[in-house]
Amino acid sequence: MRKFGFLILGLLMVMGVAGLRLADPYPVRAARLFYFDYLQRTWPRAFADLPVRVVDIDEAALAQFGQWPWPRNRIAELVRRLSDDYGAAVVAFDVLFPEPDRLSLSRLLADPRVPPLLSAPPTPEMLSAFDNDRVLAQTMQDRPVVLGMAEGQDGEFAAPYQKAGFVEVGLAPARGLVPLRSTTGVLSMLQEAARGIGGINVGPSDDPGIVRVVPLLWQTGAGPLPALPLEALRVALGETTYRILGASDAEGVVSAVRLGGYTIPTAPDGQFWIHYRREDARLYVPAAAVLAPGIDPALRARLQGTIVLVGTSAAGLLDLRTTPLGQTVPGVSIHAQVLEQILSGDYLTRGDLEAGLEILAFICLSAIVVSVMSMTSPVVSMIAGGVAALAVLTTSGVMFQRGTLFDATFPMAGGFAVFLLLAAYQFIIADRDKRRIRRSFLHYVAPSVLQEIEKSGHNTELGGLIRPVTVLFCDLRNFTPLSERMSPQALVALLNGLFSTFTDCILKENGTIDKFIGDSVMAFWNAPLETPGYHARACHAALALRGALRTFNDSALAPAGTEPLAVGVGLASGPACVGNIGSRQRFSYSAIGDTVNIAARIEASSRHLNYDLVICEETRAEAGGMATLPAGQIALKGKSGRLRLHILVGDASVAGSECFARLQLCHDELLAVLGALGRVPAGKIERCKQLAAEIEPGLAGFYDRIPSRTADFLPPPPDRQRSLEHQV
Repeated sequence: MRKFGFLILGLLMVMGVAGLRLADPYPVRAARLFYFDYLQRTWPRAFADLPVRVVDIDEAALAQFGQWPWPRNRIAELVRRLSDDYGAAVVAFDVLFPEPDRLSLSRLLADPRVPPLLSAPPTPEMLSAFDNDRVLAQTMQDRPVVLGMAEGQDGEFAAPYQKAGFVEVGLAPARGLVPLRSTTGVLSMLQEAARGIGGINVGPSDDPGIVRVVPLLWQTGAGPLPALPLEALRVALGETTYRILGASDAEGVVSAVRLGGYTIPTAPDGQFWIHYRREDARLYVPAAAVLAPGIDPALRARLQGTIVLVGTSAAGLLDLRTTPLGQTVPGVSIHAQVLEQILSGDYLTRGDLEAGLEILAFICLSAIVVSVMSMTSPVVSMIAGGVAALAVLTTSGVMFQRGTLFDATFPMAGGFAVFLLLAAYQFIIADRDKRRIRRSFLHYVAPSVLQEIEKSGHNTELGGLIRPVTVLFCDLRNFTPLSERMSPQALVALLNGLFSTFTDCILKENGTIDKFIGDSVMAFWNAPLETPGYHARACHAALALRGALRTFNDSALAPAGTEPLAVGVGLASGPACVGNIGSRQRFSYSAIGDTVNIAARIEASSRHLNYDLVICEETRAEAGGMATLPAGQIALKGKSGRLRLHILVGDASVAGSECFARLQLCHDELLAVLGALGRVPAGKIERCKQLAAEIEPGLAGFYDRIPSRTADFLPPPPDRQRSLEHQV
């Protein structure tokens, strides 16, 4: 019965994910497009020396001939040089000429302020001769020139495209073309002189992202408009008609555009998938080289018989686009790549068939996952699904190299989503009893301990391993008076809340809670899992305990007028036996050994030092960078010799402060004189307390206790003692 329910759930999941693909929301589309970008970067199109060139109005040309826009008479010279001197088959401009040239001398002479300054008023013939637009139009008249038109912002459409005709094959395919909201015009005399007019946009103006597809034909209010590269090819071929091929059973669907002997496949909206190649300097010819005096034979060999696209790579002219290869290229380069693909027949195609195959691949992959998971474990199912996913990925790569875009992300991601959902189902339903036992066991040991037990095959044998650890003992101060004034229920609630906060502080630093003993806590680091930097983590946990207790006092005790609680913390580092300790009927994961005893004694010594955080010498040395101060050599209960201890003031940020540096210097001087002379030097303690007030208020009590603990400071060597006596 459970297996049947599992299969039904799997079927519902497959149907749901397939429905998501049919809806095709933005995240699904974005993943598909990014995957296609990956395919392009993996297998970019190779550069081929095709009859396509870009004359680049680059930074050097602008520096030589002046800022853009150039006077139209210079543009006319560029057209003449390309057509007559260098034999270009077509000159197509990826620039706009919507208004009269403001640099024409005729416009300056027509200014009413100019004629009074001349000996004779300018005649119409003179104005015509100095009209740069007319000069450009006359230059274009007998030459194959294509001008550009772009999307406008005013909501109006320029004059209809009239350079070639359109024949639609199918149910009105042109209705499905990408629309332009409006178009910029081309100066009328230039439009009449041009052989062709093409749209220069590489995508809708509100889509500034990666250019993956470009419309070959645009839909405007005045009829279809061909893209610049397509129009340049038409002029080069001498064709007069575009054929828009559509579907016979669906309106507004474009399948291809036919021009002469070229049938160019498109998306249903007339867009063309670009198969990019990496940028190559062989495509570009500097505009300054074309305008240079004389005729360069090498340059003529590069330009003769080619379709020349005139554009700019100058950054200031803002015609830069991003490609799926991650490169930023001039917009005119994208037009050139479209032309190269058409001339070479290197197309990328994607239609409804590929989308259907993607859904079918997802269903097959998911069926493998569901069937295998219903019979075996999730691990075997993941392996089987991974093999199937690898097959889908390989198929996608092979299809791309053959010119077909097949999305592998949806079958793979969808199949993985089905696997995760079914695995979650097994975890929630089929493994419910196991999880209940696990949750019960988790109350007794730390999460890291449980992970270690599970990793070792649920080994619950008694025994342990010797591990280097840092042990923390924490004991509450002023707790007994508080317990006398509170009911047992309220006291337990208060203690549980405080210990929960302490637990968070310890677990955040990857510590293991060993046990709670009344109002005390024991924890250790570096077991059961090795923890890099565990000495410093233990110190950070101790500082966090201090901060948590202050917050608790301010929020829970101060409003009730109750005396605040204090804490004593001791840290010791060294070897300990860590493992399952107890009887065969009941045991716990714990640490024992001399290091544990020393940590407990150090915590007890915090009363003697009158400071809350005390650490041993090894912890201080290994933690590195913490703000600590020597506290002398302390006699601990049960230890034959004295132990050098330190107080923990703050973290590395405190240690690096200028205030602490001054306090540390004053503290060292105090202890040096104290150890040498056996008495407290006058004024030194007060000076230390003044400096300590800026860092940690609890240091005042520590310094007040020093005069009664002079025996804790061993004398330095005799030569050091004489030096100090001399200084005093």
